[in-house]
Amino acid sequence: MHRRIRILSTALITAGLVVLADAVATLLWQEPVSAAYASLQQIRAGDELADLESEFDPGDVGFLTANASEAARARVLAERFEEAITTGQPIGRVKIDSIGLDTVLMDGTDTATLQKGPGRYPRTPLPGFGSTTGIAGHRTTYLAPFRKINEISDGDEVRVELPYAVFTYEVEKHEIVDPSNVEIVDPVGYERIVLTACHPLYSAAERWAVFGRLIDIDTFAISGEGEWVAF
Repeated sequence: MHRRIRILSTALITAGLVVLADAVATLLWQEPVSAAYASLQQIRAGDELADLESEFDPGDVGFLTANASEAARARVLAERFEEAITTGQPIGRVKIDSIGLDTVLMDGTDTATLQKGPGRYPRTPLPGFGSTTGIAGHRTTYLAPFRKINEISDGDEVRVELPYAVFTYEVEKHEIVDPSNVEIVDPVGYERIVLTACHPLYSAAERWAVFGRLIDIDTFAISGEGEWVAF
């Protein structure tokens, strides 16, 4: 009898330590089980993105001469790219040097898609359309790409690298908003990006939003040799 009690006690203590270790890891970094899953998904997404970059054909871009503005070229290329993608697939990368972020960007914000990486809000256009692009990401699970969203400072740069162009935004402000406040990704008359994540940590009560204004575009096109080159 006593032996059974000791075995049961040991099992309960071990289980408790495992739960405690998981809680501590989540508190200090991110949820470890979902992080392992998301890490594999990011690797796969990176491979799929490489395939997309090599296979994307913008069609006839002969009229996009060196005299055309970057904004004009980006819009045409964005329109062509939009026709080549579907919800749930990787479409580019998001890089924020100030918080050490370099992650594959997905298309969509459904549960399955956000488990692979941050995703573009379906109701917002791709960069290049001269409007607002919204991107959501997790803070404590699935690699927690936006874990440090609150550490992004005004003036920091956010780079979104897509197969047709690289877009650089300068952070202008932060806001804490209600989850129902979808107006934060409405058009405002200039091109910008809005990054969102749950707030506070371990809660979905609010959203932390970072707003960045477009400051630079580097577009790409197919050369006569069939390779992508910068304009």
